[in-house]
Amino acid sequence: MPFCVILPASNEEDLIGGCLDAVLGSDWTRDEPVHVIVVANGCRDATAQTARARHEAFAARNWQLTVLELAQGGKLGALNAGDALVPRDSSRLYLDADVTMSPALLMQIAGALDGAAPRYASGRVEIAAEGWVSRAYARIWRQVPFMRHGVPGCGVFAVNAAGRARWDAFPDIISDDTYVRLSFAPQERVGVPAAYRWPIAEGFGRLVRVRRRQDAGVAEIAARFPDLLDNDDKPAFAPGERLGMALRDPIGFAVYSGVALVVKLTRHRATGWSRGR
Repeated sequence: MPFCVILPASNEEDLIGGCLDAVLGSDWTRDEPVHVIVVANGCRDATAQTARARHEAFAARNWQLTVLELAQGGKLGALNAGDALVPRDSSRLYLDADVTMSPALLMQIAGALDGAAPRYASGRVEIAAEGWVSRAYARIWRQVPFMRHGVPGCGVFAVNAAGRARWDAFPDIISDDTYVRLSFAPQERVGVPAAYRWPIAEGFGRLVRVRRRQDAGVAEIAARFPDLLDNDDKPAFAPGERLGMALRDPIGFAVYSGVALVVKLTRHRATGWSRGR
């Protein structure tokens, strides 16, 4: 059976090529081929055409590239459409179009999913930011205990066949990554050492919108799927840890805390998807 990668993309012509090229550059030595399924949903640009331009490069590795176009936009619908093309007994990796994988990541994740027991896997996230506000925010976010010690799966998460059997179609929710991560007990999640680059929103306003959406997504999971909270293992800050962060990086701490405060004061404005770019 192939190892499948499901890549939902909406108006991502500027990013989809680099994302696919990174997948193609993977150090893959396993016998099974890789099948990448790009689900271009609601696109008004050349996302699908840019992806299809890689057909020959995939064929050169004896890999398969499928580009599916959906008129309707929406990440959850795209995930379900991609899942429908995957054999039930295949492992699969869900990948965001703005992620750049390191060469070792795909191979390490596939190895982590081997076996009959349900497994969830992701890599080591490298938070990327360009502007000074987002760089300051990222400096603190990298130090949050969950980001340091957990398996957050931001933009990249994978499950084996037994793990995918935990749910049917993806429900219509804000936070698909939280839903999937909490469908597995902490001991069923594997973090591999290989890294991937995951860019965050640029600018204070965009950071607020994305953070508000993230918080709304977590709250929605708690309200609609409370049983999943039994698998939540986010570690708390150690005593004095926040103070130490503030003293070491007052600017970063001020930006991070400012975003959190504005989100708290304006959470009633939470909506669905917020790109942040």
